[in-house]
Amino acid sequence: MKRLLLAFVACFSIHAPAQSQDYPSKPIRMILPVLPGGAPDFVGRIVAERLSSRLNQKVIVDNRPGAGGIVGLELLKAAPPNGYTIASVQSGPLTVSPFLRDNLPYDPLRDFTYITNLLKFPLLLVVHPSLPAKNVKELIALARSRPGQVTYASSGQGGTAHVTAELFNLMARIKMARVQYKSIAPAIVAVLSGEAQLTYANTPAALPHVRSGRMRALGITSAQRSSFLPEIPAIAESGLPGYEAYGAAGMLGPLNMPKDIVQRLNRETVAVLETKDVMDLMVPQGMLPAPCTPEEFVAFTRAELKKWGEVVKAADIKGE
Repeated sequence: MKRLLLAFVACFSIHAPAQSQDYPSKPIRMILPVLPGGAPDFVGRIVAERLSSRLNQKVIVDNRPGAGGIVGLELLKAAPPNGYTIASVQSGPLTVSPFLRDNLPYDPLRDFTYITNLLKFPLLLVVHPSLPAKNVKELIALARSRPGQVTYASSGQGGTAHVTAELFNLMARIKMARVQYKSIAPAIVAVLSGEAQLTYANTPAALPHVRSGRMRALGITSAQRSSFLPEIPAIAESGLPGYEAYGAAGMLGPLNMPKDIVQRLNRETVAVLETKDVMDLMVPQGMLPAPCTPEEFVAFTRAELKKWGEVVKAADIKGE
């Protein structure tokens, strides 16, 4: 019996690495926990298409929206950790949702394999042209003189625009009143109509209105000015030193994926993100490719968890 057991262990030791070396030998499923058509879907499809070429296997996009990304992450958690199910996930379900839901069906750091960050995207702080503030410093002074009277529009509870605005409130020691909408699209419409006075929006959604003069951009949430929009100052340089906020997206797998498969996916995905054609597609959309090692991705997520956890607590943001 002992000899049989040793033979089985030896056999497993021989064949397990071979399976990883042959990876991938069949199509890979990439879960996108978002609806088709938006910016997160756009990014996931770009990466999936180019990974298919590099891996010589189809990477099939599987949109699984629901509960702000939680549905897709729950599916990922339950998948076999063999490298044939991965996900392109925005940061919110990993770094904000844990503070808004008591019964979250996953732990963001303990239940997944981190492969690489994909990108970061700053938001634009945009205001209705009638708002008597031409820069961030003037906006802060105006909000201090009118507590609770300056209104900002945001999407869902705990969404990127919501926590980004509350970080601004906390750092500037002001109180702007929130008006909630179902998504960023009606929030932008509210600012365009003057129903709300400002919002924080992603570049593709806001920039056409800024260029048409229907909105005014006071700043960008990145630490420095964007090379794509050098005319728009960083909020940190124009009235609120130290301010910085990004949305982000990264690639995850189920817990306990083989290390060599993780390294292969990391290497190929980093190569995809560093190609000129991908840069040319993403940067004009306000997206900054941000490839990194798995360890750096974990460290980034830990830092974002700490940052947004403090904002959620200090701003008393509750889950829906």
